[in-house]
Amino acid sequence: MILGIDEVGRGPWAGPLVVGAIVLGDAKIKGLNDSKKLSAKKRSFLAVQIKKSARGIGIGWVSASTIDKIGLSAALKLASKRAMNQIDCKYDEIIIDGTIKLVDEDNVTTMPKADGLIAAVSAASIIAKVARDDYMIKLDKVFPGYNFAHNVGYGTKDHQLALEENGITPIHRQSFAPIKKLALSSRCYKKTKVWSGSTSLSTTNIGNSAESVAEEFLASKDHEIIARNWKTKYCEIDIISIKDEVLYFTEVKYRKNDRAGGGIEAITKKKENQMRFAAKFYLESNELDEKIDAVLSVISLTGNPPVVETYIKNIK
Repeated sequence: MILGIDEVGRGPWAGPLVVGAIVLGDAKIKGLNDSKKLSAKKRSFLAVQIKKSARGIGIGWVSASTIDKIGLSAALKLASKRAMNQIDCKYDEIIIDGTIKLVDEDNVTTMPKADGLIAAVSAASIIAKVARDDYMIKLDKVFPGYNFAHNVGYGTKDHQLALEENGITPIHRQSFAPIKKLALSSRCYKKTKVWSGSTSLSTTNIGNSAESVAEEFLASKDHEIIARNWKTKYCEIDIISIKDEVLYFTEVKYRKNDRAGGGIEAITKKKENQMRFAAKFYLESNELDEKIDAVLSVISLTGNPPVVETYIKNIK
């Protein structure tokens, strides 16, 4: 009983890192191989067979923003841990493609080219590759113009041109040299581009003081900030954060004074429905709708400079 582990998405400039973990058991699936040596059609076909036949399946995701914060090496281990936590069957040995021991267990073997030699590792490679590619195809609709459906976040020529024209999106890895260089170059001219759906806005326009205070408030409560001003042409979310495996979608409301009521007064039923739609859109775009608990929250600020007036942790 082998648990095979392989990663996909170590090198792209955008998108998540994904690790697959598979226990095939006695399942016999013809055609398994290194996912890079298979056509997209063949990978998709085999992914269906793997999901039907495998004893255990785990897929671990780590976002671009987390990669930027903890580094690629730590992200690989975190994604592996998340994938392994989903395995609910017994196994005797862990085989990892490559030379890096991604999990701290005694029964681990690292093996270069294991994704083409060991069936369980091949299956892990395929499952991770299909999951990530499907995700990037969905993001191509959220962030049009970057051709993510085809380059899946890698530094292709069309991707480079899109970055020069449209700027950096929330799913770009700003710790990676080409993206970091672009961001620093833009800051020199005070024209850092941040994705906002159909247009690029300066950091001055989107980085208002109220949202900065709200972000610091959440961080003080041990939230990990995933994204700020996440926008598409359909919807937007002020702050997305995670704490204790719960994803928070926070609406920030600021009023200089309370003459027209506090910021919370602006959360009408219509606005609440818009918030729910935006959260659902984000979850489905990231294939997280069935994988994580999520809540809507509101932070109301007032005064000059802004201070937090009210925090509603969960809109029921």
